[in-house]
Amino acid sequence: MNLPNLLTLIRIILTPLLVILLINSKFVEALIVFTIAGISDGLDGLLARLMRQKTRIGAILDPIADKLLLTSAYVTLAAIGFLPGWLAVTVISRDMIIVFGVLILFLFQGGVEIHPSVLGKITTVAQLGTIFMVLADHNLGLFSRILPFLYMTTALITVISGLHYMYLGTQFLGSDENS
Repeated sequence: MNLPNLLTLIRIILTPLLVILLINSKFVEALIVFTIAGISDGLDGLLARLMRQKTRIGAILDPIADKLLLTSAYVTLAAIGFLPGWLAVTVISRDMIIVFGVLILFLFQGGVEIHPSVLGKITTVAQLGTIFMVLADHNLGLFSRILPFLYMTTALITVISGLHYMYLGTQFLGSDENS
């Protein structure tokens, strides 16, 4: 196993720990775990490219690890009242649409390789940043004034990204009809 894939697996392992810490009101520890998981998200891809260690399993596990971490964090934080429920629903709905879209593409096209768009990467950064700011605000009380703006911005980016992926998927599926 290479280092980038190990970092992805660590992120997957940290996800239930994050949820447990949040449920048990261990918010400083949750912030530390989430920060490590967030850094590993950027680091695994960077290292895979720099060390020329991109693998098929890494290409599959990385988005799964992202979705597990973000979905778990948004659901848990909404459930404990730290995040608006509508934002959690927005983030999770986009991810579900993407997962179902990939499934549909796979069923109709077979071995389809999916690459995240720049907008998708920006969305992931915004979603991770929102969770970080929520946890940091709870621990430090520094961001409460900007959180509502951050929620709206993250939701807007998430919706635009979801629509963009839907557009790309329909274009991809429609390209066979025109051939």
